[in-house]
Amino acid sequence: MKKTIIVSLSVIALGVFMAFTPANNATKKATITLHPDQVENVIPDEIYGQFAEHLGAGIYGGIWVGKDSPIPNTNGYRNDVLAALRELKVPVMRWPGGCFADYYHWKDGIGAKREKIVNSSWGGTVENNSFGTHEFLDLCELLGCEPYISGNVGSGSVQELAEWVMYMTAEEGNMADLRKANGREKPWKVKYLGMGNEAWGCGGQMTPQYYADNYRRYAEYCRNYGDNQLFKIASGASDYDYDWTEVMMKGIGGSRMQAVSLHYYSVTDWNTSKGSATNFDDEQYYKYVSKALGIEPVIQKHIAIMDEADPEGQVKLFVDEWGTWWDVEPGTNPGHLFQQNTMRDAIIASTSLDIFHKYTDRILMTNIAQMVNVLQAMILTKDDQMVKTPTFYVYKMYNAHRGNKYVPAEVKSDIMKGADDKLANVYSISSTSSLSDKGKLTISVTNIDLANDVEVTVSLADKGKNFSAEILGCTQVADHNTFEAPNTVETKSFNDFKVSGENLVFTIPAHSIVTFVEK
Repeated sequence: MKKTIIVSLSVIALGVFMAFTPANNATKKATITLHPDQVENVIPDEIYGQFAEHLGAGIYGGIWVGKDSPIPNTNGYRNDVLAALRELKVPVMRWPGGCFADYYHWKDGIGAKREKIVNSSWGGTVENNSFGTHEFLDLCELLGCEPYISGNVGSGSVQELAEWVMYMTAEEGNMADLRKANGREKPWKVKYLGMGNEAWGCGGQMTPQYYADNYRRYAEYCRNYGDNQLFKIASGASDYDYDWTEVMMKGIGGSRMQAVSLHYYSVTDWNTSKGSATNFDDEQYYKYVSKALGIEPVIQKHIAIMDEADPEGQVKLFVDEWGTWWDVEPGTNPGHLFQQNTMRDAIIASTSLDIFHKYTDRILMTNIAQMVNVLQAMILTKDDQMVKTPTFYVYKMYNAHRGNKYVPAEVKSDIMKGADDKLANVYSISSTSSLSDKGKLTISVTNIDLANDVEVTVSLADKGKNFSAEILGCTQVADHNTFEAPNTVETKSFNDFKVSGENLVFTIPAHSIVTFVEK
């Protein structure tokens, strides 16, 4: 496969701006040189995928409250959450897990009478199974997004998963009759089907070869019905397990597997505290941003293995779990993974998306963990209240890149932290640019620097003249939105820029993100 990626490093500068007060008034300088003549890869909508697991209040209370709830809802779905998800234009949603997927038996969640279960994967919560196949797929229809089903390989059977596919997608047959008896006449469209989750861990503690053999068996019997065409995904590696990817590519093969997954979290130590979501110093900030940026060499190594086995690029890479993972908020169930979300999370989101955009010849989908109330969530809820997190606003800002062609660029800015083992170099500026079918530019720029504004000069190569822009920023990088103060971190109009000749020049405040969209 052909790939053109230009990203280099070096200088930077900036000043005070708008309502955001930087740590000091020092201004550095940076340059971004666009190469629109080298555009090749399209940024798929699915890069902005979401993930909703039965975990804490990720489903119950977060998305689903039931039709009889006093919380305003539409057929049991929270109205406020529906509106927020529509605002994000969610392209694809992964469900029911995660680790829960290999514990979930789909027939427990259909029909009028549903048995309670204990979610032993996450916190021992008792769930009434009122949110099941119908509720998930109907939600996807309400939002206009593609469903991504994670099947149970760990504790399920080939027959169980094969019958689930029939139940969802077949026009006729005993499973279709069961679906119709439960109130759904027409089959749903289900494109993405994952064969288990983290088979090396909570999905069955399997060796790669054992899982590859099992995958072939499951994939054989999960078949296409009518005009529904399944896109089958193998459970992939955790970050640095390159052997797993190699075995999947050689042991399964492209005709049976359309994608293989990869999971990566910005955790530096799984055995001790992961750090507070809101209480951190400058060193911790740069350390975790560095770990998040460390996904790029990991992606490169997995892609190199895939390129060797599949030079035509037929098998895609799904980064279907990624994001921040902090210690849970004090007083909450440790198994519910509820954490706050600050401007630091927003910066990790934007810089990660900048990386994903470079590799869309192989990466077709990513799914941030998770959508509501869990880990790096878009949305937090409490009773009848809802807040949008800083990460929500990153996704909304970056929507402008969806469907555009990625524009390679050379970025030069100061180094903030040097690489160390699994920690990547951190430069003050990260950026991504794209070009629409109409030839209009979208440019997103993140200032990672905690202390300094940066004066950025973007060489447009005669491609952009008239822009609108918005900024996401705050006074302190630990600022976040709460139920008491829901608008502390949100986007605002940004007008402090000029186009001079072929250059776009602006000053971006410390720890902030700006997106320009050509009119």
